[in-house]
Formats: sequence, C-alpha cells, structure tokens
Amino acid sequence: MTTRHPFLAAGGVLVALFALSACGTADAGEAPVEKKTFAFDGGALVVDSDNSELVVTPADVDDVLVERQVDGWVFMGSGPDASWKLEGGRLTLRVECDGIASSCPAVHRVKVPRDVAVTVENENGDITAEGFATPLKVRSDNGDVRVAGSSEALDLGSENGDLTVEGGTRSPTVRVRSDNGDVRVALGAVPRQVDVVSDNGDVDVTLPTAEYAATAASDNGDVRVDVPRRDGSEHSVSVRSDNGDIVVRTAN
Repeated sequence: MTTRHPFLAAGGVLVALFALSACGTADAGEAPVEKKTFAFDGGALVVDSDNSELVVTPADVDDVLVERQVDGWVFMGSGPDASWKLEGGRLTLRVECDGIASSCPAVHRVKVPRDVAVTVENENGDITAEGFATPLKVRSDNGDVRVAGSSEALDLGSENGDLTVEGGTRSPTVRVRSDNGDVRVALGAVPRQVDVVSDNGDVDVTLPTAEYAATAASDNGDVRVDVPRRDGSEHSVSVRSDNGDIVVRTAN
C-alpha cells in the first residue's frame, strides 16, 4: 500500500510559492548594457527577433550597431540566455527563457546605415521604428508597433497588438494589416495610397487636406469618412474592418 503524505505535498507547494515570490520582478531597463558591432555592406537587412522589445533606427554608421539589455529569473528551468548574430543579411536576436515560471524582459536597440532597406520580424515584444528614408517592412506576432518619421513606403502587419503610424510620417504608400488591435495612421504629407485592413479593432486614419478616392467599410462598426472625396483622384484611401469602427479624417 502506498502511503500518501498530504503535509509533504502541501509543503512542496509552499516551497514553490516561496521560491516564486523570492524571485521578484525583472526590469531590462536596469540591466547592464551590452554592445556589439556587426560588419555589414548590403543594401537590405532583416532584423529577426524573439522575446524582446525592439527599437530600430537609421544612423550615420557603416555597420550594424546593437545594444541589448536582458534581465530575468527562471524557476526550475534555464535562462535568460541571449544570443546575437548577423549572417547573410539577417540579424538574429534571441532571448531564451524556459522554466515552470519565468520573467526575462529584454530590449534591443539596433542602428543601421541610412541607405539600407529594413524588414523587421518580431514574435514577442513591442517594435519601434523611427526616421527611415528607405522602404520599411514590419511584422509582429505579439506586440505593439509604432512607426514615426518615415518618408518611404511602409508595409506593416501585426497579429496581436496596436499599430500606430505617427504624424511626422510622410510615406507615399502605406499598407497595414492587423488581426487583433487598433490601427492609428496619421500622415504629415499627402500620400499616393493608403490601404488598411483590420480583422478586430478600430481604425483611425488622419490625412492632410486633399481630394481622395476614399472607400471605407466595416462589417461590425460605425464608419465615418470626413475627407474631401473625388473618384479618380491620384490619392487613394481604402479602409476595411471586420469588427471595429472606422474614422477617416483630415488633420485640419
């Protein structure tokens, strides 16, 4: 016969809970800053990141400069284990953190040469991209996306998270795809084309005053289009949402 010891089992739970409470919180902003320079001479770069906040900016540099801060704790597991490499035009940034319970926040700040077209792919973490004068493509699985100060084509997509294009952006074409999250696009120059599709989330598009070939439709949500409209205009705006309100308006 097997003898069970409820007090031992309860004690094990208490030990586990004590261990978790003792771990405390982790803050990447308080972690030491590590820096690395990667030699680079290409015209296009893919930034491939998992489990980290990501900040990507162009700069007066010849190579790719990366700063990272990683903090964290793991209960009955391993990590945080951070790695970085640049091969074949792909910068890979990883933070591994595995255990029964864990918290391993991280942030990577990436500076790239100004003439490089950038694609960003991030699975878990917010993305900020600022000041690009080259085409920019961003894909996020879980995390908010913020773009500011871009002046070339934007192609943005998010599965889970809000997506924001701020008013200093002057991109001639903006393409946005969002599965779950609000979309806010504010442009500082009259665009040639804006195309936004959202499955679940409100969409707010703010544009400089001009005549637009504008269409907007939502299966479940209110729709308001307050920009001057003219069929055949060389400036087109198309917004579609399955579930969410839509507003298309002028900035002034």
